Amino acid sequence: MPITDAMPELNRTLQFFPAENENPSTLTRAQIEHFNEKGFISPLDVFSEAEMAEHRAYFNQLMEKALAAGMNSYSINGWHTTYPGIHDLITEGRILDYVQDLLGETLICWGTHYFCKMPGDVKQVSWHQDASYWPLSPSKTVTVWLAIDDAEVENGAMTVIPKSHLHGQIAFEPSTAEEKNVLGQTVHGATQYGDAPFPFEMKAGQMSLHSDLLLHGSEPNTSDRRRCGLTMRFVPPEVRASNNWNQRAIVARGNDPSGHWVHNPRPDEDKIPVRH
Repeated sequence: MPITDAMPELNRTLQFFPAENENPSTLTRAQIEHFNEKGFISPLDVFSEAEMAEHRAYFNQLMEKALAAGMNSYSINGWHTTYPGIHDLITEGRILDYVQDLLGETLICWGTHYFCKMPGDVKQVSWHQDASYWPLSPSKTVTVWLAIDDAEVENGAMTVIPKSHLHGQIAFEPSTAEEKNVLGQTVHGATQYGDAPFPFEMKAGQMSLHSDLLLHGSEPNTSDRRRCGLTMRFVPPEVRASNNWNQRAIVARGNDPSGHWVHNPRPDEDKIPVRH
């Protein structure tokens, strides 16, 4: 049976809130209009090849630690409060300048996740809306997807359904084992909810921005090249989190006068987070 709300007890507000900014500092007004109409902006330049090579080497070390601990290439999830190298990306001014033009002067990063598809990886990410998974309200998260490696259709680039964010919550079903879905939800008939699918093909060091209600997914990596991207999830301070999801945040820019979001300072050393 299709599910229209995975957390009805939270009474979340799941609808798109257009960005309102007459005087953006980094994005153009046309880009903001594109975000409001299509649900995304891609690609955007951030890091040079040399800078990205340095971070890729750092990520390779993270992968080695994760695999040595019995994890897999999708396990580096929420390590931003215990790894200074990830913290430094969250607080990178060039990234925050883009996000601020959509969300305002105070930016809270509540989550990060490396999605690393190894060569020949048979897993896919089925069509879904991020907001369906998250105990947050209202649904104002903007996700940065930073390309650690070059992302192309051949190695499983993330693909979106433009304009699908305008439908609010879209019904989904639990994924089947046959789908080999990295996540757990599937929206069937996704293409009926917007324009033709659009792949986020990017060079390493570029990034995209997308709404938490935008339908997206990705195919298996059938190539001989890795495809890794880091997601960074940002909200304005008026968003509220249930289920203690406010505990592992970083106030990346500005301040939260309500104190709802717990600010975690930059960690001193690398340490795999302990899950309770």
